[in-house]
Amino acid sequence: MLPESIPTVTVTGRFLAPNGRPLTGNVTFRAPAVVTFPNADVILGGPVIASLNAAGQLEVDGGPVVLPATDAPGMDPAGWSYTVTEQLAGVPSNRSYNVVLPAEKSVVDLADIAPRDPSRPNYVPVKGDTGPIGPAGTPGSRIYTGTAAPDPALGADGDLYIRYESSTLLGVTSTTVSTWQRAAGAWAQQPGDIRGAAWYVNTASTPSTGTRPGDLLLRTDTGDLWQRSAAGWGNPVGNLRGPKGDPGPTGSTGAAGPKGDPGGVQSINGQSQAVVNLAAADVGAVANNGEYSRMSGMLHIVYAGTSADVFKASSADDLAYTAINKSAQLVTTATGTFPDIRIGGESATLGGGTGGVIAFANAATPPTTNPTGAVLYAEGGALKVRQADGAAFTLGAGGTGAVSSVNTKTGAVVLAAADVGALATATKGAANGVASLDASSRLPVAQLPTSTPRNTWTPQALGFQAWSCDPAHVSNPTTIKAATVQRLYMSGINITEPTQVNRVAMFARGWAGSAAVPAARFYAGIYNEAGTRVATSGLVSSLPEAGQLTGTAPGAMNNHIGAVPVPLTAAITLQPGRYWAAFLLSAGSATDFYYMHIQNESPSAPANFYMGTTFQRAWCLNGQTSLPATVNQAAGEVGLDPAIMALAMV
Repeated sequence: MLPESIPTVTVTGRFLAPNGRPLTGNVTFRAPAVVTFPNADVILGGPVIASLNAAGQLEVDGGPVVLPATDAPGMDPAGWSYTVTEQLAGVPSNRSYNVVLPAEKSVVDLADIAPRDPSRPNYVPVKGDTGPIGPAGTPGSRIYTGTAAPDPALGADGDLYIRYESSTLLGVTSTTVSTWQRAAGAWAQQPGDIRGAAWYVNTASTPSTGTRPGDLLLRTDTGDLWQRSAAGWGNPVGNLRGPKGDPGPTGSTGAAGPKGDPGGVQSINGQSQAVVNLAAADVGAVANNGEYSRMSGMLHIVYAGTSADVFKASSADDLAYTAINKSAQLVTTATGTFPDIRIGGESATLGGGTGGVIAFANAATPPTTNPTGAVLYAEGGALKVRQADGAAFTLGAGGTGAVSSVNTKTGAVVLAAADVGALATATKGAANGVASLDASSRLPVAQLPTSTPRNTWTPQALGFQAWSCDPAHVSNPTTIKAATVQRLYMSGINITEPTQVNRVAMFARGWAGSAAVPAARFYAGIYNEAGTRVATSGLVSSLPEAGQLTGTAPGAMNNHIGAVPVPLTAAITLQPGRYWAAFLLSAGSATDFYYMHIQNESPSAPANFYMGTTFQRAWCLNGQTSLPATVNQAAGEVGLDPAIMALAMV
């Protein structure tokens, strides 16, 4: 702090960028190398460096800039001035100039004394007599800022407007800076919006809408790296995953643990006496009692070996045996009564038969209730069957329920469709056969009679799936029409068979492309007859110019005339029915997009003649900024020149 006997001057100053953003840096004030103040017994030397705070204002150690006055009495030398040097970040050419600070000016702002003429940066303002107040000068240009387009009534010619638009996609917030200049009483957007490239991280595909050329995308699920071009994301430009590394060396074997003390048997199967004797039952085994052994409970064998048989009983010489093989099948090579099966015990005699005879004993109690499936049994020496429906009959020739022939055929009967008065399945959909219906109970187009019109110009013949009308049948309008901003154009399209589409095509009579008309924004979509939106493009900011396909004649190419396809967010299969294709210029000007139309701006347009269920083929909704989820044709306007649209699958 300077002694009170030295007069001082407080110097202020605020430094801002043209858009009002505070600058950063410092301003240095230099006096002669040494200044002596004998009256205060003080010698001062060295520069004073003032920094710019967050508001762009000068300060030293958080306080004001206080300097000795250049006309302090008794100081040595006298008649000197401060050299002021500006060091501002982002300013290409900093200034250096001289100022005097008379004691009578207790507070001085640099904006009042800094040089105005860049060709004369060094001068010393000299205090003079105060002159008369001059006339008011012409107001200078002003800079406005905002987050929306400038209000038409704002400002005067020469003013500048800066717009800051922020948007967030996948957690990344980006700000776009665009400028307008006011001239001739109107704001005009200047070319060249400013927005740095953004880097997105995602595990799925990322839409192009809301991103800009130059943006980067990292797919963490695949390691692929993408960079967006003017046409969209395109293909990956690289991959961040490196090659799989070599296996590491095998670690050394650890040291063996200490050997345990010898153990002793405490008990065996629960017995702990000195001498243990175990029986077969003690170890879960079947006792071997000589000629035969017996066990209780179920024996379940799960076999996973390679031997042919799992269980086998054979004669002493092993020539005759019966076995259960590894496929759980019964196999026997025995002769005599061995291959025969008796059901019901020894009372089911084989009747003297041998080699493949099955004997049923008479059922002690024949079945009296309906089984699940069928029951085979013997009763009174006859073989009988009881079915699930309760029918019981005796098997054999002449028995109840026996079939002697089928459609006059006997033996191993095989019936064809003609044997039962039917058409073979091969005739379905075949020539001279019968038609088949699809999943929606409709007759497929491929099975329609040959009288259906052939060899005509269809939408498919020109690359479309369907259209609102054949444009070749429309007279060329004498007056071109531009799409009205925020007017939702609706054009009816009839779908007669399941049709997959992923584009809505607007027929343009003049569209130079988004590179020439960057402010234009679009929506396209499809609505069903109930008015429900079934497909949308979302907001589209970039569409190619019309009429640029290879082979297009110069007249159409130079005048940008042709179909402009607007991509949908996903392909959709339209089932047979009536739909509306929708097109909207949501932002832009009244001369951005000229469309091909049917010259019939009248409420009595023939396109809206119908009977039965109401369906207006050409109408619109005004004041729309995006595609609504539902529309009501009764609330629309029909007095317009209908737009010609088509649906396509690209």
